[in-house]
Amino acid sequence: MTHSLRTRGTPTVVLVRRGLVALTVIGILATAFELAAARHWNEWEQLIPWAALLALASAAALSALPGGRGTTAARVLALLVLGASAYGVLEHLLVNVGSGPHDQRYADAWQSFSLFERGWYAITKTVGPAPPLAPGVLGQTALLLLLATICHPHRPDNRQDDPGARSAG
Repeated sequence: MTHSLRTRGTPTVVLVRRGLVALTVIGILATAFELAAARHWNEWEQLIPWAALLALASAAALSALPGGRGTTAARVLALLVLGASAYGVLEHLLVNVGSGPHDQRYADAWQSFSLFERGWYAITKTVGPAPPLAPGVLGQTALLLLLATICHPHRPDNRQDDPGARSAG
C-alpha cells in the first residue's frame, strides 16, 4: 500500500486524474447540450438532470481545490448524481413500458409479452418516447469524477495510511 501512495503524485497519475476530470467536464457539457436540444425543462421532473448537472459541475470545481480540501464534498455530490441517474434510467424505462399497450404495433400482444420482453422493448426504445440510457450518461460522468478523486495527489489523508510517514513525522 505504501508504494501506491507514493505514486499518487507521479506524472502518470496526475495525467490520468486530469484526463478523468476533462472527461467529466466533457460529459457535463455534452449532457447539457443534449438536454437543451431536447428542450428538457417542461415538467418539474425534467429539471432533475439540470440540477444533477449543476451538482456535478460544482463537484468538479470542488475537486480542483488545492490540497484536496473539496474531495469529500465532491464525492458526496457525485454520489447524489449517481442516485439521480439511477432514478432517471428507471423513470425512462417505466415510461416506455407504460406506453407499450398504446403502441399500435404491440397493443394486441403487449399483455402476452414476458417481463423480459417488455423490458427489452422499453430499454431499446422500441416502444415509448424516453431514452432510458440517456440519464445513464450522468451516472457515467459522476463515476469518472469519483475515480478522479481517488487519485488526487494532494489529499491530506494520504500520509495517515503511509507507515513511513508516521515514523518520519
